[in-house]
Amino acid sequence: MLYPDMKTAALLCFSTLVFAQAPASQSPAAQTQPTREPQDLQLSRVRGTNQPRQDPDWPPKGPTPRTADGHPDLSGNWQPNAIRENVDLVGSGTDVPLLPGPYAVYMSHRATLSKDDPEARCLPPGVPRMNTTPYPWTYVQTKDMLLIVYEGGAHIWRKVFLDGRPHNPQAVETWLGDSTGHWEGDTLVVETVGQNAITWLDESGIPHSDEMKVIERISRPDLGHLTIENIIDDPKTFSKPWSFTTHPSMLKGELIEYICQENNRDVEHLVGK
Repeated sequence: MLYPDMKTAALLCFSTLVFAQAPASQSPAAQTQPTREPQDLQLSRVRGTNQPRQDPDWPPKGPTPRTADGHPDLSGNWQPNAIRENVDLVGSGTDVPLLPGPYAVYMSHRATLSKDDPEARCLPPGVPRMNTTPYPWTYVQTKDMLLIVYEGGAHIWRKVFLDGRPHNPQAVETWLGDSTGHWEGDTLVVETVGQNAITWLDESGIPHSDEMKVIERISRPDLGHLTIENIIDDPKTFSKPWSFTTHPSMLKGELIEYICQENNRDVEHLVGK
């Protein structure tokens, strides 16, 4: 269950989303041109009221598409379906083994109702929070790279290099880190290092250090769904590695332009206690 204070903060944080703009269309895997689900219906799931009507024909059904070299093709537009994890990982049932010092930082964030959340100030959420922030993204997969274009979280992009290169030693104190990947069977394993310690792992305020390593294990069990296991390894902050799993589904529509920095009215409401 979400705490009432965190629930309110979440709704304030996401109040400027513009998913209800005029829908566009997409054509992944030769699909038809569906309309985009308004964001107010997605937010209603958080409020627990006014449940949207389910579309029995969406996400589309079918086998996992594959590339010419036999790997699952992750390309397409995806919605995260992970707002509970974005707002409160502990409240969603995730075991987060914080060390005493970082735990005190976490509790201070909660005590002030997350008023200092960097994402509420239009800063990039970092990895793995990019997988839970309630904005869709596009995967463009080639043999040597997975390109990720994000609609929200500062409207940014990531490159995941699949050509066997090592991490770039100059990638330090960055917002999204340096990402390299390799295939283990039908699962793409992405390792990200070099992030700064500014971002939070969720809105409730779970911190991390600049030595955090994140592993994303991405698979596509069928045409309309993804599975992403997010593994966090940061000995400065946590007593052991830990993980949580999200289940994105194919977006019913296209990405739209969303500029967080434009008319951001959230900050004036984030006053804490």
